[in-house]
Amino acid sequence: MPTCVRSYSKINLGLAIGPVRPDGFHALTTLYQTLELHDLVTVEAKRAATTAIRLTSNDDRVPWDSRNTAWKMVERALDRHGIAAEVCIHIEKRLPVQGGMGAGSANAAAALIGLERELGAALPGAVRLRLAAEVGSDVSLFLLGGTVLGLGRGEQVYPLPDIPGIPCVIAVPEIGVSTPQAFRDWDTLELTQDGEPDRLNELSLAYASLYAEPGTSGIIRGSHPGNQQGGSDQAQSGQQDDLAENTLLSLVRTGVENDFERVVFPAYPSLREIKRQLMGTGSEAALYAALSGSGSALFGLYRSSADAEAAQRRVQNAGVKAMITKTLPRSEYWARMFAG
Repeated sequence: MPTCVRSYSKINLGLAIGPVRPDGFHALTTLYQTLELHDLVTVEAKRAATTAIRLTSNDDRVPWDSRNTAWKMVERALDRHGIAAEVCIHIEKRLPVQGGMGAGSANAAAALIGLERELGAALPGAVRLRLAAEVGSDVSLFLLGGTVLGLGRGEQVYPLPDIPGIPCVIAVPEIGVSTPQAFRDWDTLELTQDGEPDRLNELSLAYASLYAEPGTSGIIRGSHPGNQQGGSDQAQSGQQDDLAENTLLSLVRTGVENDFERVVFPAYPSLREIKRQLMGTGSEAALYAALSGSGSALFGLYRSSADAEAAQRRVQNAGVKAMITKTLPRSEYWARMFAG
C-alpha cells in the first residue's frame, strides 16, 4: 500500500548572509520554523532487479525527472542502502513554487521518509542528514522539524527548544523570486563585508542563547504536557500563548531580520507593502513579520487567531492570496507526518 507523507513547509524567522565560501555558496545563519501548511508526497516502492523511478505531480511546474529534489533523494538513498527498487512518487502541490517556504526541499525529505517506510529499511540518522545536505541546503531541516538553527549554507542543523504552535499568516504573491538571482543581487550591491563571519557567529549565539533567558527557558521546560501538574486546559493554553509571545519578543531583541529583504524589496516593491499589511498596527499588530527565505512568500506571527484573521483580510483586500496556519513544534511534526 502506498505511503502518503505530509511534506510540511517552513519559514525563516531570521536569515543573515555572509561571504561567499570557496565552494561558491554563501555562509548563512538562519532560524528555521516549520509550519502546518504542507504538500502531500505519496511513495510506492518495491524491491526489484534494477532501479526505476517514476515521478508525477498535479503541478506542471514541478520537474518530473532527475532534476527534482525528491527524485535525487530517492536515487541516492537507494544507492546508500544498496537496494534496487521500482519507485513511484506523486507530489500533490499545495505550497507555492519559488515561495521561500522550502517546498521542494520538504518534498525530498518526505520522499525519503516514505521510501524507508515502504522498504522497511532506514539509514542511520547521521547518514540521512549527510544525504539531505547533498541534495539541498534546506533539506536537513525537514529531517528535524520544529525550531531549528541552520548554519553553513543552511544544511548544518541544530534543534532548538520549540516555539509552541501560534497563529501565522502566509501571504503568497503571484510573483516568484529566484533565490540564485537574489544572491547575485546581494553580491552586486557588495553588502557582504569582510567582517561578516563575526556577525554570523554573534547572531548564532544570540539565537541559541535567547532560550536561556530568565523566565524563558524555565517556561519551555515546564510547558510540555508531561510536566504539567494539574490545572485546566485553558490555563495551559494561556501559558503556551505567553511562552510563544515572550520567546518571539526575545527573538526580536536579538535583532533578527532577513537580509534578503534588502535586495528583494527594492526589486519587488509590492512585497514591502505586503509586509506592512501583515504587520498591522495597534492591538492587532503582529508579533513579527518578514519575508521567508528569498521570497516571494511573506509571513506574520500573531497573538491570537482573531489578529491573524484581521491580517488575512488586510492582505486579501489588497488582492493578494493569504492563508492562515500555525507554527508546528517538533513533536507534532513527527506525530502528524503520515497522512492515512
